[in-house]
Amino acid sequence: MALTDTFVRQVKATGKALGDKYADGGGMYLLVKAPGKYWRLDYRFHGKRKTLALGVYPAVTLAKARQRRDKAREQLADGIDPGIAQREEKRAKVDAAANTFEAVSREWLAKTSGKRAAITQAKVTSWLEKDVLPFIGKLPIASIKAKDVLDKVARRMEARGIHESAHRIVQICSQVFRYAVAVGVIERDVTTDLRGALVAVKKANYAAITEPKQAGQLMRSIYAYAGHPCAVAGLKLSPLVFVRPGELRAAEWAEMDLDAAEWRIPATKMKMKVEHLVPLSRQAVDILRTLQPFTGHGRYVFPSIRTGERCMSENTINAALRGMGYAKDVMTAHGFRAMARTIMDEVLEERTDLIEHQLAHMVKDPNGRAYNRTAHLPARRAMMQRWADYLDKLRIGAEVIPLRKSKK
Repeated sequence: MALTDTFVRQVKATGKALGDKYADGGGMYLLVKAPGKYWRLDYRFHGKRKTLALGVYPAVTLAKARQRRDKAREQLADGIDPGIAQREEKRAKVDAAANTFEAVSREWLAKTSGKRAAITQAKVTSWLEKDVLPFIGKLPIASIKAKDVLDKVARRMEARGIHESAHRIVQICSQVFRYAVAVGVIERDVTTDLRGALVAVKKANYAAITEPKQAGQLMRSIYAYAGHPCAVAGLKLSPLVFVRPGELRAAEWAEMDLDAAEWRIPATKMKMKVEHLVPLSRQAVDILRTLQPFTGHGRYVFPSIRTGERCMSENTINAALRGMGYAKDVMTAHGFRAMARTIMDEVLEERTDLIEHQLAHMVKDPNGRAYNRTAHLPARRAMMQRWADYLDKLRIGAEVIPLRKSKK
């Protein structure tokens, strides 16, 4: 006779050591003991008698217990041991709880840290902690759908108007998912389903001044700028070395050899992961020697104003340019590279390959092989000095060579 909800609710333990069993049919029964009421299913698999726990009443109702019984009997019909299936399911749930998006992302950060510059590692970590983990970090990574990433991460950023950053964050999430695939936690990267779902971002070049007369005015503004010594030195050095802004602000005194007038940037900090050598002009060395008494006791050439344990903020140079009256669509910190590239090529007619070397771009020899980091160093050193001298001439208003439309 099948059990009823009323009977299950009212039945009491009789005190038997092994408890009392009340059958419901199909091998399922209610085991009643002093501590509580337990659903059980007796079954045979390959001739061996086994018992499966279906749950504890009242957390598992009579109806729910019957559903679990029916599922177990279907598994038996398919040649599956429901006891083993139940253990595997529980193990999967435990694994899912351990493999949250946050746990996997932090493991990915640690495992791949050697592939990124320290400054990039810090930036990626910050992006995850600010824009991703608070929203999907606690979810098992295997349960996350493309819509979760879109609605809980990307759309939030788009609502703030930071469309380019939304694309970048989704790319980072994709790398975490691909890592999870590689280590066997999930089957696929769900962010591939987001192609075309995000607001499109128009690609734009960094704003830069590339006309000599305007460059001269910019240099006069830089030398008239009255700010923090680090910002002043960073501004003055930017056009002389024209490295990427992140490479400049992360510069360390250990990388500088002022006597040899060289700055060796380690491969870990470079975009192309190749050590970069920057010949320092006399003007650049003077700027660094002037700054050395202020920051030479620490690690960074341009330390953070708040703490010497970090380098200068990525906004410092751009903020200084804005303070000098240069809007973001006129000049940017990254724009010093374009300024040097354009004027050195089209006005001073420096060798293009030397300029590209100094921009840390990949340059190949006639046989198609990449030049090593010291290629043409004497010529590059002379070019950097000519460039610094030319900027001085522009700054003091000396003869300005008009911008040519084409090279001879």
